[in-house]
Amino acid sequence: MARRKKIYEGKAKTLYEGPEPGTIVQYFKDDATAFNAEKHDVIEGKGVLNNILSEFFMLGLGQIGVPTHFLKRLNMREQLVRSCEIIPLEIIVRNYAAGSLCKRLGIDEGTQLPRPIVEYCYKDDALGDPLVTEEHIAAFGWASQQDMDDILSLALRVNDFLSGVMLAVGIRLVDFKIEIGRVYDGDFQRLVVADEISPDSCRLWDIKTGQKLDKDVFRRDLGSLTDAYTEVARRLGVMPNNPPAPGKPQLVN
Repeated sequence: MARRKKIYEGKAKTLYEGPEPGTIVQYFKDDATAFNAEKHDVIEGKGVLNNILSEFFMLGLGQIGVPTHFLKRLNMREQLVRSCEIIPLEIIVRNYAAGSLCKRLGIDEGTQLPRPIVEYCYKDDALGDPLVTEEHIAAFGWASQQDMDDILSLALRVNDFLSGVMLAVGIRLVDFKIEIGRVYDGDFQRLVVADEISPDSCRLWDIKTGQKLDKDVFRRDLGSLTDAYTEVARRLGVMPNNPPAPGKPQLVN
């Protein structure tokens, strides 16, 4: 497919105009970032794996009635998605204590939480995506109360689906983040799961060994990120036809 006009370039993906009105081509890059992009590598094959895995999760959500922006995968690095208005929030669902939650509340990493905890962060890299409350969201008009009710419902349904899928292949879903978009059909608005769902946006631990199979491998220098993502894809049975060759991360100056 001929390259279209670039709409936006982020840390892990580039968006282009789609072939039809209301569509976008989402290109998965090999870039890996952490600590608000203070750490940055290019890891060969990462974009291919995230594209394949995000397709798998989005299709699975669609099959259980959870609306998403995903339309189809175009090739090894690109997928066609529906254009939507992204709500400026990251929705985080936590099943076990990890990352910032441990730092904020002094909880030991790996502690099972009494129930899934849903948190909201304001999407702004310059501010470090700060944690916000529903009061902030309502006061600044980022989402209505009905939106928030729908977002909570979507987040918990995604959590149920992902937890079950991962448990079946011996992986613990520790936490994940999603983005939600608004799609308009005339005067009618509905919310959909947007962006991506991949090991970039989830914490995934092997149930037996505790081995990390997510971006913490990169954050903490725990080994090959490609190997970790490949293991997730292998267990889920969605390895690409031409899997990326294992290799060491290449440092970008």
